[in-house]
Amino acid sequence: MRKLFIVNNPKSWPLNIPGIEVVAARDYLMDSAYVNEKGVKIFNLCRSYRYQTTGYYVSLLAAARGHMAFPGITTIEDMRSQPLLRGFSDDIEDLIQKSLGSLQSSRFTLSIYFGRNIAKKYDQLSSKIFSQFQAPLIRAFFSRRGSKWRLSSIQLISANDIPDEHFLYVILFAEEYFSRPIYRVRVRKHLPYDMAILLNEKEEEPPSDSGAIKKFMKAAHNIGFNTEIISKDEGNRLAEFDALFIRETTGVNHYTFRLAQRARADGLIVIDDPDSILKCTNKVYLAELLNHYNIPAPRTVILNRENIATAHEQLGFPIILKQPDSSFSLGVMKVDTLQELTQQGTMLFEKSDLIIGQEFTPTDFDWRIGVINNIPIFACKYYMARSHWQVMNWDKKGKARYGKWETVDLGSAPVEVIDLALKISSVIGDGLYGVDIKHFNGRYYVIEINDNPNLDSGVEDRILGDELYLKIMRVFYERVKRLKGGGN
Repeated sequence: MRKLFIVNNPKSWPLNIPGIEVVAARDYLMDSAYVNEKGVKIFNLCRSYRYQTTGYYVSLLAAARGHMAFPGITTIEDMRSQPLLRGFSDDIEDLIQKSLGSLQSSRFTLSIYFGRNIAKKYDQLSSKIFSQFQAPLIRAFFSRRGSKWRLSSIQLISANDIPDEHFLYVILFAEEYFSRPIYRVRVRKHLPYDMAILLNEKEEEPPSDSGAIKKFMKAAHNIGFNTEIISKDEGNRLAEFDALFIRETTGVNHYTFRLAQRARADGLIVIDDPDSILKCTNKVYLAELLNHYNIPAPRTVILNRENIATAHEQLGFPIILKQPDSSFSLGVMKVDTLQELTQQGTMLFEKSDLIIGQEFTPTDFDWRIGVINNIPIFACKYYMARSHWQVMNWDKKGKARYGKWETVDLGSAPVEVIDLALKISSVIGDGLYGVDIKHFNGRYYVIEINDNPNLDSGVEDRILGDELYLKIMRVFYERVKRLKGGGN
């Protein structure tokens, strides 16, 4: 990939970095030679990024030309997002306190140049911020309340904002940045596109086992993707890829959501996309959605501290209480008495102002229909764990015990189950989903829809085998191809 340093005056940037070209902004904007060139990475170091300035147009036209621009037009929007900023600050709270704890002031400004600060003691903090908000030149603002420091805002800065005494450091950091092995051109086979697969190797119950991941990578290669496993700490590499496949448990208040946001902003095809994560991981939203679209579901009530005491009048006992962002049966409990309802509800309200109350619909198994691009791709029966009312039963040590499973040919699954799965998935989006459905008292009910559904080797692929993984990778390939202008 060709790398260009775009600056107002190349004479002001005496860089000596192999593989890096310093180009005047005027030339990049006006020279037709850059218009149709493919595989270009732009580092925009113009004097200003303000609306309709030269620096603004460099990033804008880079996006139009299919070039990867840093900073991109959407990067500044991420920096303005207070929920994103708060979540990120929470993620790195220990590092913030460790780095700034000795300061006596109530405010602190950190200048970050290519992931570095001129004071070495702030390098780790600078690197973390840079990995989340990738732009060559950043300024982070911190404030202290009591004994705790918080990241209050982040701004892009231009070359004009660099103090004279910092400029030689910026040159040095830029040279070191581009000399790191991570940015050397990797040896690749001649495949059209590159895919990153996000994994957490320490996750207790990942959505795909190692066998499935190997099959995904094989399928991706056969379709036309180079693939590489990345971790949460490699978010600054996303722009090297054309697609991101998230294969770890997602959450809104979680780095998976922020990486999905960044990948989409950088122009990658993403599954799970941030909209799907947002919609699927909150059961309050899902309850409203099912009601709005008249999709059959067990009787459900949104509960707060005021109405929980009367929930049994509408639902009867037992009642299923659900934490809005629960997953893998955690944060879901059955209560049989008013005392249990009050106790368990009080505990759930510590995390959320609203929770879900749902009538108990006991069944031997749940249907799970896998859907991608609003097309069903697998059907499974997940049986309840032995002597338990859920598919997963967690013991006191945090270990999960599963019920049996049975993979069913899609043609043999009840038509009502397939239709319900497609109805709910179509109002969520066109991503990869797992729809859970119960058959109770002669009717079918949607229980929930999951982004990032389980896909394990020998389970969900029992019927289709390798074809299941190919179906998913074909969706990625066609979307990337359309995005890159390679087809309709």
